[in-house]
Amino acid sequence: MRDDRERLQDILDAINQIEKYAAQGQDKFMEDELIQTWVVHHLMIIGEASSKMSQETKERYTDIPWVGTIDVRNIIAHEYFRVDFDIIWIIIRDNLPDLKKKIEDIL
Repeated sequence: MRDDRERLQDILDAINQIEKYAAQGQDKFMEDELIQTWVVHHLMIIGEASSKMSQETKERYTDIPWVGTIDVRNIIAHEYFRVDFDIIWIIIRDNLPDLKKKIEDIL
């Protein structure tokens, strides 16, 4: 079983994987189904790792949007027809840099 530190590293690794392709810009993201799939997959990893985090860690690091990352994962996994790539891009652009910094600070 993975511990919280390993899960935090999973989140950081997933963000780094998303950044590799997001660096190509929004237009490339919107037109390339493979990049969209890559990003969505790694957002699911972030959400899954967040959902398995111990309650102690969640309570210790309340500035991490644990519920939000889990919610994104649940929408992708269970309501895939509701995935809006404009919203996914906003998450990439506006939320992931801050999440990355917070996770790096913890690690």
